[in-house]
Amino acid sequence: MIVGLTLILLAQLLGETCARAVGVPVPGPVIGMALLLAFLALRDRWRPASTRWLPPPLVDGGLETTAKGLLAHLSIMFVPAAVGIVGKLDVLASHGLALAIVLCLSVTLTLAATVLTFVAVSRLMARRGGERP
Repeated sequence: MIVGLTLILLAQLLGETCARAVGVPVPGPVIGMALLLAFLALRDRWRPASTRWLPPPLVDGGLETTAKGLLAHLSIMFVPAAVGIVGKLDVLASHGLALAIVLCLSVTLTLAATVLTFVAVSRLMARRGGERP
């Protein structure tokens, strides 16, 4: 668990470092997730080499177990955001309607992008597997 958590936090740190060094308008944790995804793809693509060079927790499912543990307690990570909202109730009172509209629009767009991505990936996987969706 410690090795998996270290890798997750290291990916976030590298992403934050890249974002600040290059100055791109992408959050560091998003870049870190992309780096972690690239690591996992490379690890799974060259499985024999990865079992030889990487520590066992990174190839035997320890990283995935750590990620599932974090996801199981994801609601705890929203506590600081909720405290921040309570600290800015005056802004919420003055711009509440605009914030609600933006929130609804962003949730709708995110849901639509997720659905379109899922459909595209499922069609791609069906084509590779010789099946039709």
